[in-house]
Amino acid sequence: MVDYREILRLKSLNYSNVDIASSVHSSRNTIHEVLKLAELLNVKWPLDDDVTNYTLESLFYPERHKRDAERMLPDYPRIHKELAKKGVTLSLLWTEYCAEAAAAGKQPYMSTQFNDNYRKWARVTKATMRIHHKPGDAMEVDWAGTTISIYDPVTGDITPAYLFVAVLSCSCYVYAEACPNMKSDVFINCHIHAYEYFGGVTRLLIPDNLKTGITKNTRYETVIPRAYREMSDHYNTAIVPARVRHPDDKPNAEGSVKFATTWIIAALRNHHFFSLDEARSAVAEKLEELNSRPFQKRIGNRRLAYENEEKAFMQPLPTSSFEPAVWSTAKVQNDYLINDGINKYSVPFDLIGENVDIRITNETVEVFFHGSRVASHARLLKAQPDPVKKPEHMPPEHQKYLSYTPDEFMNWASAVGEHTAKVVDYFLTSGKAPEQGYKYCAGLMKTADRYGQQRTEKACERLLAFTNQPSLRSIVTILKNGQDKIPLETVSKASNPSSRSRGITRGAAAYGKGGDAE
Repeated sequence: MVDYREILRLKSLNYSNVDIASSVHSSRNTIHEVLKLAELLNVKWPLDDDVTNYTLESLFYPERHKRDAERMLPDYPRIHKELAKKGVTLSLLWTEYCAEAAAAGKQPYMSTQFNDNYRKWARVTKATMRIHHKPGDAMEVDWAGTTISIYDPVTGDITPAYLFVAVLSCSCYVYAEACPNMKSDVFINCHIHAYEYFGGVTRLLIPDNLKTGITKNTRYETVIPRAYREMSDHYNTAIVPARVRHPDDKPNAEGSVKFATTWIIAALRNHHFFSLDEARSAVAEKLEELNSRPFQKRIGNRRLAYENEEKAFMQPLPTSSFEPAVWSTAKVQNDYLINDGINKYSVPFDLIGENVDIRITNETVEVFFHGSRVASHARLLKAQPDPVKKPEHMPPEHQKYLSYTPDEFMNWASAVGEHTAKVVDYFLTSGKAPEQGYKYCAGLMKTADRYGQQRTEKACERLLAFTNQPSLRSIVTILKNGQDKIPLETVSKASNPSSRSRGITRGAAAYGKGGDAE
């Protein structure tokens, strides 16, 4: 509205129309027109205090005032409530208002005046919160810079406890929790507890650029740790990190961190905690007091603001809580095993030499290759002497080795022949444990596959004819040289000394001194 009072006051001080126009930010034509109307109506300065600009406008422009009286006055409280809903804007509400005015046979305000009048109403009624933050739209998170001291009851050493703070941008409802550290799993667990405390999930999640939450955040690229991204997917919320060195991107978290530092950490400064559980209980009590403290500039408190204005707009919690996971990358070694820090677990043998992603939770160990899960094991929380292996992860020969038993070897040997059974029995019983002879039995089976069971039986028979301590090497040598094909009787006669031809032998006289060789 034109400042009619100021125009008349400045004119009474003999200011020029140009100077008056510059002072009241109106055009020179408007100044000239107002002064001319004031002269015609004999309106002069000074004016009574109850004569307002609105009064002067109705006096100078009665037709305009009449048209304004015919305009439909917007229902600003209802507009304010509708604006809180998802996707609703002032432009949409102005369009609907124009349709309502037309239906009522009245003139609507133009969009600029409509918006200005709404903002003026919101400013006067202290209802500016929803202009910038819609209910259920965002949750801001951060760590408090000040820590809580935990005292060791024996040594007196002090261990810091860190305060996690989450705040809803609309109602400023706060969640805080004392934590042993600021690692990724603790950070994610705090988000889970915050959602459970609020009883719902916001559309956006706004963290600071801390290492546990954001790997990289530049104007060209944002990299979020896989575990943190999994958590946001589980709760159907989107992570929008604040810009580096831009705390104004999360002003509510910044303010609530300071507020929590004062009303939680500072309020507990004279308390001595001897365990983290004690500190957590005290923080929980102070948190309830903080959310119940009255606002300084408007009616109510954080809890009432949340319950009355924001709770209904929160997204529902999923049916099950998110289970935090730790991700790592490892190269599969020749034993096709990966490590969770406590035990070893198998992966498919054809991944030897490849880099795989490992996802570890309290319950499971999962292995991913190029985004696909290739192995899953129930996690063992106590160290075991042997690795956890699945037969399907092993090469065929290793799978076969696992199926070896003394009975299986003996059944196979008996089917080959009597002498083969004796050799296998010797392999299984000559050591302290049958397992010590498994590799020799397996080697004999491979030999039979190569040379045939009949030749293997003959080779065992021939070897047992000369020794009662057969070896796999001797059997293989017999087969390589083809000695199993020679009749055993022939070899026995050749090895008998009595059957050897002695040839021509000389007597003792042949070696005497000077003896005749006749």
